[in-house]
Amino acid sequence: MNPDTDVNTSSPPAADGMVMGKDGIAALVDVLAGRGFTVVGPTVREGAIVLAELESADQLPYGQGVELEAGQYRLRERPDGAAFANAAGPQSWKTFLHPARVRQWSADRVGDETVFSADETPPPRYAFLGVRSCDLRAVAIQDRVLNGGPHLDPVYQGRRSGAFLVAVECTEPGGTCFCVSMGTGPAAGPGYDLVMTEVVDDDGHRFWIRSGSPEGAEILAELPVRPADPATREAARAGVTAAADRMGRTMPEADLRELMAGTLDAPRWDDVAGRCLTCGNCTMVCPTCFCTTTEDVTDLTGDHAERWRLWDSCFDLDFSHLHGGPVRTTTRSRYRQWMTHKLGTWHDQFGSSGCVGCGRCIVWCPVAIDITEEAAALHDWAQSRASQETP
Repeated sequence: MNPDTDVNTSSPPAADGMVMGKDGIAALVDVLAGRGFTVVGPTVREGAIVLAELESADQLPYGQGVELEAGQYRLRERPDGAAFANAAGPQSWKTFLHPARVRQWSADRVGDETVFSADETPPPRYAFLGVRSCDLRAVAIQDRVLNGGPHLDPVYQGRRSGAFLVAVECTEPGGTCFCVSMGTGPAAGPGYDLVMTEVVDDDGHRFWIRSGSPEGAEILAELPVRPADPATREAARAGVTAAADRMGRTMPEADLRELMAGTLDAPRWDDVAGRCLTCGNCTMVCPTCFCTTTEDVTDLTGDHAERWRLWDSCFDLDFSHLHGGPVRTTTRSRYRQWMTHKLGTWHDQFGSSGCVGCGRCIVWCPVAIDITEEAAALHDWAQSRASQETP
């Protein structure tokens, strides 16, 4: 699949699956916890739907939807009581697989010697409940970056190993979602252990659930389910198909990789630079951004020191600091680096786009910069220049 052009609106071929009610969700959380997983899923906290450890399915955001726009996020109540009919919140699963702060080692002065010790705390064994199709693709992208190739990240590798993914197909896109443009949704692609599609209609509140791995099939066998009926399957598929037609945003119909490479001198970069605060919010909420830096800290005595790995952002002036100073000194150069890498040169490094169309960077930008709007403006400029150059 070409992630810049192909549309993912149907589930991969699989068995007919099963159907379960709300009691099945409660049982799923209990079964996962009983198998030793730390269950993480969406819940309401401080005016947002966030990802947190769940003790029971009662903590899921039943009856909560969201309203999303550039620079805006708010909860709204849903009369249907759906649990997963809400678009991406401020966090992604990156928070748990590639955490913002990791202690790498500590050192203590013992007499005349300095003793170093690595932080070898075993990571939790996670079960992620409610992984959206866009975030499922984001996990696959981070797998290639941090868990594949010659340079493995042991922190990511340890947290990703054994993680159990319960995907949820999207039936309620947000105003800033554009997964269809990136070929990442709204149906779930491969990579899940279980996948659910929520259906709420005159026949009740239920979930069409299918397995995608042997462990997923084992857990499915422990849940209170019944064979899937045609009406539920068709309602689930129709909901996902309808979601594809209700995307709040779209990318221009162009080869984004070529568009980024051909517009490096576009005046639009000056326009966006005049608005961008270089705060780095877009990189912090992005489910695929992975850059880090290190920080050394000591106590007041100087007898104890620690090295921490922290998330970093290409919007930070010191991010490109080399001998003599930073390479990207202007806002224009830093925003251009982020966007052209995300949509363009990521292909050269990792074989795909680095954008999954979740829209988080649009929602959580304090000045409402919209990556789809910027791409469209660059596309318009490129077409205008091409028409002027045509004899």
